[in-house]
Amino acid sequence: MTTRLARRPLVTAIGGAVTLGLAGMALQAQAATEVSLGHTLSSNSHYAVGAQAFKETLEELSDGAFTVTEHTSGSLGGEREMIEGLQIGTVDIVITSTGPLGNFVPETYVLDLPFLFEDYDQARCVLDSDLGDELLAKMGEHDLVGLAWSENGFRHMTNSSREIASPADAEGLRVRTMENEVHQEAFRQMGARPTPMAFPELFTALQQGTVDGQENPITVIVATNFWEVQDYLSLTGHVYSPAAVLGSPILLDGLSDEEREWFHEAARASAQATRQEVSRLEEEGVALLEENGMTVKTDIDIGPFQDAVEPAYEIFTAEHGSEMLERIQEQAASC
Repeated sequence: MTTRLARRPLVTAIGGAVTLGLAGMALQAQAATEVSLGHTLSSNSHYAVGAQAFKETLEELSDGAFTVTEHTSGSLGGEREMIEGLQIGTVDIVITSTGPLGNFVPETYVLDLPFLFEDYDQARCVLDSDLGDELLAKMGEHDLVGLAWSENGFRHMTNSSREIASPADAEGLRVRTMENEVHQEAFRQMGARPTPMAFPELFTALQQGTVDGQENPITVIVATNFWEVQDYLSLTGHVYSPAAVLGSPILLDGLSDEEREWFHEAARASAQATRQEVSRLEEEGVALLEENGMTVKTDIDIGPFQDAVEPAYEIFTAEHGSEMLERIQEQAASC
C-alpha cells in the first residue's frame, strides 16, 4: 500500500504573483494511494466482476486519489492467509467466502449452517437487513472491517466417482470442504470424509485424486473449470454461501469519514455487481457444465439431506448458542 500524502495548497508566490502552473504540476506528481484487493478466484469469475465494480467506484468517488490493484487466483494466498493479511496491513481489501471467516469472527459461523435459507431472495433479504449490518459490525471486534455482504451462491456437490442423489451416495467419498467446522460436520453426518484445504490447492488435489469431490456454487465450478477434473454434479443446494468484502483497519482507520464512506460505497457496488453475475450464472452455468461433459443430477429429494445434517445444528448451538440462529430464522420468515 502506498502511503497517501497530505493534501495541502501547493502554490508558489514569485514576485508577488501566484504561479498556479507549478501547483498543478505538484498535484499531478503527488502519489495516489494504491489499494490492494485480493481474492482466490480467476479473472473471469464473479469475484472479478465485483472487484472491477469496487475499483471503478472507488477511483471515481475519490477522483483518482485511490487506485485499486486486483490480485486474482490466490496470488496473495488462500482466504485465511488474506484475512490475516488484513489484520496486519499487508492486504487492504479482500473478497472472501465465509468459509474461513468463522475462525476469526465466530459469530459468522451461523451463516454456514446447511439449509438455513430457502432461496436467494430470502438470503439476500436477511443479509441486507439490520441483522446483516450487525454481523458486519462484529468484524470490528476482530481487527477487520466488514464493508458489505457479497455472494457466492448455493453450494452443490461434484465428484469424479458416481452420481449423488441421496446422502447414502456420498458415503466414504473424500470431499474437500472449506476450513470451517460447521461445513465439515455436515459432511460427516452424510457419511462423507470431509477434507478441509485452502481453495488454491483444490484443483490439483482433484486432478491427482487426493480428494474425490468438492462442493461449491455454480459460479465457482464454472470459473474454475472443474469439469476438467470432475464428472458428476448434484444440485443439492445444501448451503447458501455468502461472501464478504472486508477491509484492513490499518488502512481504513487512518482515513477521514468521507473517505471511509467511499470504501463502503465501493463495497456495496461490488456486492451488487457480484450478485447480478451470480444470478446470470445460475441461469446459464448448468447448461455450460453439461456442454463440457459433466453429468448433472437435478431431480434431488432434499429431505433426506436435511435430515442427515440436522445434528450439525445441535453441535453448532451447543458451542455457539441459539440466539443468533433464532434471530436469523425469524428475520428469514419475515422476508
